[in-house]
Amino acid sequence: MAKITICLGIVLILLGIVGFVITGSQHPTSLIPAAVGLILSILGFLSLTEDAKKRMLYMHIAVTVGLLGFLGTGWSIVDYFQMLGGRPFPHPIAVEEKAAMAAILLFFVLLCVRSFIAARRSRA
Repeated sequence: MAKITICLGIVLILLGIVGFVITGSQHPTSLIPAAVGLILSILGFLSLTEDAKKRMLYMHIAVTVGLLGFLGTGWSIVDYFQMLGGRPFPHPIAVEEKAAMAAILLFFVLLCVRSFIAARRSRA
């Protein structure tokens, strides 16, 4: 799960950088996915340890960051579909970037929950 965390963190970093470049480097808030991705990547690297307690701690922190990030951006998925339906938004790139971030973080949280359940079952 640590390698998946690192990979998805890198994807979020790239999303933030691409969003920043596409907006003409005018909107620093487009780097928010990159910040979340950096945090997830660091936690992923920290969880590449043999110590099971530390690994569990770092992965639980990572999934908490992912969940908070999803809760902060989740509504943008609805906005994205409304935008596809014709509703105008002042900054469509921001809506797309937030929706992509929300989808990536939701995928990450679901993978983590699945992994935690499997780990608990294997211990029992």
